[in-house]
Parts: sequence; C-alpha cells; structure tokens
Amino acid sequence: MTVGETVTGARPAARHTAEHGLYGRERELGVLNHLAGRLSKSAGSTLVVRGEAGIGKSALLAAVTAHARDCGTLVLSAIGVQSEAQISFAGLHQLLQPVLHLARGLPPRQRAALLGAFGMSEEAAPGLFLTGLATLELIGDAAESSPVLLIIEDAQWLDQPSCAVLAFVARRLAAEPALMLIAVRDGFPNPFSEAGLTELRVQGLSDKAAGELLDSRAPGLEPVVRERLLQDAAGNPLALIELPAALRSEYLGKGAVLPSRLPLTVRLERAFAAQGCGLPSATRSLLLAAAADDADVLAEVLNAAAILDGKAMTADALTPGIAAGLVAIEGTRLRFRHPLVRSAIYQAASPPERHAVHSALAQALADQPDRQVWHRAAAALGPDEQVATELEEAAGRAGQRGAVAVAVTALQRAAELSEGPARRGSRFLRAAELAFEFGRAGLGPQFLQAAEQLDLPAEERAWLAWLRETYAEVGWSGAAKVGSLVEVADRLRADGHTDLAVQCLLAAASRCWWGNPGPETRAAVTAAAEGIPLPEDAPAMLAILAQADPVARGAFVIDRISRMTPIPADLTGTYLVGCAATAVWAYDLSLSFLDTAVNGLRAQGRLGLLAQALVRQAWAAVHLAREPLAISAAEEAARLARETGQLRSAVVADLARATIAAERGEFTVAEEMARQAEAVLLPMGAAPMLALTQFVRGRGAVAHQHYEEGFEHLRRALDPADPAYHPFIGAWGLSDLVEATARTGRTATAKRYLEQLESLATATPGSLLLAEAGYARPMIADDGQAEALYQAALERDLATWPCYRGRMLLWYGRWLRRQRRTAESRAPLRSARQGFDALAFPALADKARHELRASGEASQRRTPEAWDHLTPQELQIARLAASGLSNRDIGQQLFISHRTVGYHLHRIFGKLQITSRSQLHTAAVGLI
Repeated sequence: MTVGETVTGARPAARHTAEHGLYGRERELGVLNHLAGRLSKSAGSTLVVRGEAGIGKSALLAAVTAHARDCGTLVLSAIGVQSEAQISFAGLHQLLQPVLHLARGLPPRQRAALLGAFGMSEEAAPGLFLTGLATLELIGDAAESSPVLLIIEDAQWLDQPSCAVLAFVARRLAAEPALMLIAVRDGFPNPFSEAGLTELRVQGLSDKAAGELLDSRAPGLEPVVRERLLQDAAGNPLALIELPAALRSEYLGKGAVLPSRLPLTVRLERAFAAQGCGLPSATRSLLLAAAADDADVLAEVLNAAAILDGKAMTADALTPGIAAGLVAIEGTRLRFRHPLVRSAIYQAASPPERHAVHSALAQALADQPDRQVWHRAAAALGPDEQVATELEEAAGRAGQRGAVAVAVTALQRAAELSEGPARRGSRFLRAAELAFEFGRAGLGPQFLQAAEQLDLPAEERAWLAWLRETYAEVGWSGAAKVGSLVEVADRLRADGHTDLAVQCLLAAASRCWWGNPGPETRAAVTAAAEGIPLPEDAPAMLAILAQADPVARGAFVIDRISRMTPIPADLTGTYLVGCAATAVWAYDLSLSFLDTAVNGLRAQGRLGLLAQALVRQAWAAVHLAREPLAISAAEEAARLARETGQLRSAVVADLARATIAAERGEFTVAEEMARQAEAVLLPMGAAPMLALTQFVRGRGAVAHQHYEEGFEHLRRALDPADPAYHPFIGAWGLSDLVEATARTGRTATAKRYLEQLESLATATPGSLLLAEAGYARPMIADDGQAEALYQAALERDLATWPCYRGRMLLWYGRWLRRQRRTAESRAPLRSARQGFDALAFPALADKARHELRASGEASQRRTPEAWDHLTPQELQIARLAASGLSNRDIGQQLFISHRTVGYHLHRIFGKLQITSRSQLHTAAVGLI
C-alpha cells in the first residue's frame, strides 16, 4: 500500500525546506504536515516511514517534531536499540514514561496490565491486548489537554511486545487526536508489515536536491570530486553529509586520488566508526558502553565504563565524542546523533571487547535482574547453567507480563547455554510451544529439530511428539495426522499426563470434523477419549466426541448438553460445550454457552480464544437468523483472528457474513467474499473448508429460487469425489437440495436427499437437522399430505427458525393459491413478508409482496430501518450501549478506547435520529 493511494488532500510543503536541514523533501513533508494538521479535528492516524539507512527518515521526523512542539503538541518518542530487543516492553516504557503518571486514572484492570508489563507491580499482566488497550487509553487521556505526536524510530529494533502493543494502538487511533509515525529501516524484518498500516516510502534525493545538499555541507569542492561524491552517494542524504567529512582528512585538499569505492550504505557505518578511532581511550569506552546499553541512561553508561576501564569516569570524558558530533547529553540521558553511530561503534568493537562491555553492564545492573541477565548471556563464552537458569526465570516473568516473544528468545538462549542435554531439550521444547502459540510458527520446527537430536527422557519424548504432531504443520494437514495424535495421546495418558493427552485429542477431534477421515479413525479418537479418566459430561469429553464422530455420538452429546447451563467461572469449559453443540448441529443449545464464553473471554482479554468463540457464535447466529448478532460477531471475529494470526478462522468468519449477504440477495458482495476466501484456502490445501464457500453460494441461490445454480453448488459438499466434500457442512444444505430438485421436477433425487436428511436427523437430533427436515417434507408431498406437513412444520419444527419459517410461509401461501384458496393464502404470505422485512431480507420480502398482489392484496414496500445503515461495529456498539453499558465498559469489551466508542455513538445517534441512550434502548428492542 503506498501513501499516495491512502493519504489524500496533502499539499506540498514549502519549498524552503533547507531551514530544516532538508532538501527535496517537499512531498514527504507535505504528507506528514497534512496528517499532523488533522490532529486538531481529532482525526488520528498512523504512518510507517520506510527507507534505507541514512535516507532521511530521522530528519523528516525531527522536522515534524519541531513543528509539532511549536504548535503545542505533546511529543512522545522511543528509539529502538538492538541490544534492547530482548527487554520486554522496554520500547513502550520509553515512549510512555513522560505520561505514565496518568496511569492512575485508568480502570483498575488496565492500570494493572500496564504497570505489570513494566514490572512496576507484582500483578501479572493478563495479556498484550489489555496492555494495548491501557496504552490507547493513556494516550487518549494525554491528548485531552493537547494533541499527541508519537515518534517511533528504528522500529525494526524494538522489542516484540512493544511492537505488538503499538501495532494494536496504531490500528485504533482514528478517533483520537494522536498521530503515530514509525520509522523502519529497509533490510530488516518489519514488525509492522502485517498490521495493515499506511506506508510512506522515502526514496533517494533527486539530482538537483542532492547537489544543493552537498553544496550546503561541503562548499567549494572541485568539480571532479563533487561529481564523484554525487554519483556514489546515489541520493542518500546521510552519505552526502558524512562522506566529505569522513574523506576530508585522507583525500580532500591533499591531492590524493579518491578510492575506487567510497564507504556507502553498509560501509557508511565504517565511516562513523572511523570518526571515533582517534578519540581518547576513556571516550571510546564510554561510547562502547552506551552502544551496548539498552536505556541510554548516562549514569549507567558512566558506571559500566568505569568497571570496563577500572577507573572512575565523569561526563567530561564524553566531551571529545560530543565535539566529534557522535553523541549529545540531554539531561540525564545520552543520545547518539544517528542510529548508525550506535551500530557502527558496536560493530567495530572486537568480540572480546563486546564480551567485556556486556560483562561490565551486567555488573552495573545488579539491581535489575531482567536486564542484567541478558548482558550476562551476551558476555558468556560457553555453556553456563547458572545464566541459563536465570534466563529461564526471566522468560517466566516475561510470559507473565504478556511478553511471549521475549520469553521465546530467552528460552532459546537458555537452551544454548544449558550444560546438560535434558535441560537443553526441555527449554527448546518450551520455546517451541510458546513460538507456535504466539504465531511465530517458523521458529517452532527449528526448536523441535534441536530438541530431537538430544537424549531426552521418556516424558519429554512424548511432549516432543505431541508438539510435532499438533503444531509442526504450518499449513493445512486435515486428518492426515490424526492417527499419530491418538498414539501420542495414549503415551501421554499412560505416563500420567492426562491434561496433555486431552489437549492432544481435542486437536485430533477438530481435525476429524474438518478433515473427513474414515470411520476407523473416528472410532480410534473416541475410544482414546473414553480411556481417559474424565466424567462423561466433562466439556472436553463432549467436545472430543462431538467433533470426532458427530453422527454416532451426536444424540449422546445433545442429551448431556441439554441438561447443562453455562458456567461463567469455567470459560474454557463453557466454550468447549458450545463447540460440541455446534459440531452436532444443535445451534439452539450452543448459543447460550457461546454468548457466556464470548463475554467472559472479552473481560479476561483472551483474544486468541475469543476470536474462535466469536466465529462459532457468528455461525450459530447465521443458522438461527439472528442477523444483527451474526454480522457484528463475524466482523469482530475476522478482525481479532487476523490480529492474533488465525487466518483460517478469519476466513470462516468472513464467510458467515457472506451467507447473510447471500440470503439478503446481495449476490455480488457474497460472491466476492467467497472468491477471497478461496484465494486463501486453496494455497493452504484446505479443500474441505471450500464447502463453506459452496454453502454461501448455494444457500443464496436456492433461497431466491435460482435452483439449478444452487443445486450445482450445494451438491459438491456431499460428493466424496469433489475437493469441496464435507458431509457435516453439506448437511446444512440438505433441505435446500430437496427444494431445488423438487422444484425442478427431479422428484426421485429430492426423495433421496430427504431420506439422507431424515436418517441423519434420526441418528443425531440436532435442532438444525430437525428444522431442515420439517421444511423439506412438504416439498415432495402430494396435495393430500402437503397441508398437514406445512402446518406441522410451521407450528413445531420451524417455530424458532425465522428464515426457514419465512420461506415455508411463502411456499404455503403459494400452495394455497394453487388450490384456489386465495383468501386463505393471504395470512401466511403476509406473515412471510413481515418476517423477511424484520430480517432485512428485501429480495425475499419482495417475493412475498408479489404473491400478495397476485392474491388481490396491496402491500406497501418496506421502508429501510435506520439500523440497516449501521456498520457492523456500529451495530455492535449500539447493542452494547442499549444494554446499559457505559462507553468505557464498551471500550473494554471491544478493545477500543472509550473516546472511539463516543465517536461511533455520535454517528449512530445521527443515523438513528435520536439524541439519548434511553432512546437508543427503545430503538434497539429485538437487537439486544
């Protein structure tokens, strides 16, 4: 995404950019000043500024910063440092430190999350996303007195937890008077590349601008030398500034021949390092200590340098470095003039010098164990079990603060420093497990391979096998590994690791539901589950049985769930019961469990599991024709699933929304979403999930009586030879297939589909199957039986299924008209029209109106409800506000700031033409 495609209205900055030390940056400054200028209107945004080293990113941000400060904007900044990347939340703490006193005004859980992340309270942080919400609220609170400019430099070197929180915040600044500018250097992994943020690409200067810059910094150069510098600098501003200074002492003015290649880009770092070669020994020690330090605290640097040189140090020793333009002292902090200076000094040091400076820093940080241990690890020359143990402890503390990426890195380094194979293997396995859970799947196999080569105890061999089978498949593996998972589960159970065995079987059962294995495989999973000492109605047991073999075990699962009620204190168990119910088509039973799980998981900030629960909630709402809930849950599920790295779940959520669009007759929208889903699923090899795309297309086609098209889509999910074969999803469309074949004269085929549906509903009395059967029976009945079947379906089978009920009322009214009972036909047709209007299914409502007109009754066209104009997020906020929640409560549930909630409510009130929450509650009857 280029900035030109997403940022509009920016005007070029004034031509006289030289006053900022910039040349030829009119376009870039125009974009940045345009975004900064919108802050007074509470129009926040985020921009990633990308470019190669020395291209001028820092200079651009410095110019915007100076202008913002002149305008009274609060500027918060942080700079990524290579040696700081293992210190969890170090970058975030650096950014928020000036406003951290405002944390006392945050809600208790948010305050605890933020302070826990910084190690400023004993309470463990509940997760990155709650820390992110606390950060967003803190920035918003700071912005109440003045707009806020957030400057993140060298983001490629920020610690991963800070990156995750900042990416979370960056996506939610639209309603805040805050601008976040993130500078990222080319050639490094971009921590914000998957956040979907707008980018501004900074290119080299034009020939004219490059000449102007060079002439301002090195006037009077000989033409040949000037041309050579311009050519080799290739528009890089830092090269144009530094090359004359770096080469002056050796070549310029001495008549010497310039070298064949000048020290550009990577070699430019050597030019920086060369500037420090002639400095006094004490100054060089201080600069090296500062380059290896992770906090830029002057007192720490002085202390470490004193330990390194064995003599006292004062800030005066930095004077030569300041005079050389390498560093500056700002209050109690030491700043490098440019990030390349820091990296150049560190890279120029020999390995023994680096070990020595890290050892000195470790001594200087004796009161800060988490920082100290990383310097001790950097100073280690070989295996060191004590340091490895301390790193493992640091990993545990990082995990408690939600810094999983730091915990993974700490465990990896601890494994490398371990003295024995058993401890090394255990640490590699834990690192692999965390890496997979955190979404860094590329690291997991590497750790597993390292552990596999070690002599592991039997328990850890089983653990390794479970990790290998459960997580090592980055792409879609379907049912291919189910047998191996069962074997691992049996070994874990035999060794007394019941919890791990249950987790293993849950993974196997999920693959059974999605992967179409044979009956022997399904039986093996259920037998393994029943061999575990769990109550038969334990949530995990029900979820395993339901997903492994929904047809054979569906009746048992439905019977047990029908006797249960959601337990808010056991959110995982409640979610698993909801999973079990959806697996056996009992969507009426599933919704209360999923609602409870969703609300509780939101409150706890467990967004990874929340995304999965929302996906199931959305599909349950689709089947039950709870349209507002389906749309809002699917939209939130897709967003959270992408944020937590669950792409397949995001696609499944998108297809729930596509189904609603198809039922409403929005065929272009539904088809585009289906195609986008296929573009993701096909490269993964997730063929059975394609049944969802066929259901979307087929359901819309049949509902709107495009029968041939609907038949071709829906039959594929029930054809074992088709790549989209998925019998359980295929069952969703069985009644539609009966209708499509019956209405096109293929009665024998319709009867076969009805027999299949009746057989399935007898074996597994899931409420959806019973409703489908009730809907399908009248489709192939003769006139003597049809009316009784219509009435039975409407009075019993379809009472709680509005979409099926509306379609049945439409068909019943048509049947009555065919029987020349025109007056009697009007009541069911009128009910059908009213039901479709309530569901906001305009095309189906129009069909009912057409039938009514044919019966002699005029029917007014539906006036669109104001609710129809709300976006999915606005709909969700409106529902929560109507239920009595405050803006802050809603923000905490949806992980947005309370100011963003207020912004959306302002828009909602305007669309609904109301002015108060009490009116909102009245307007929202039926949507809560």
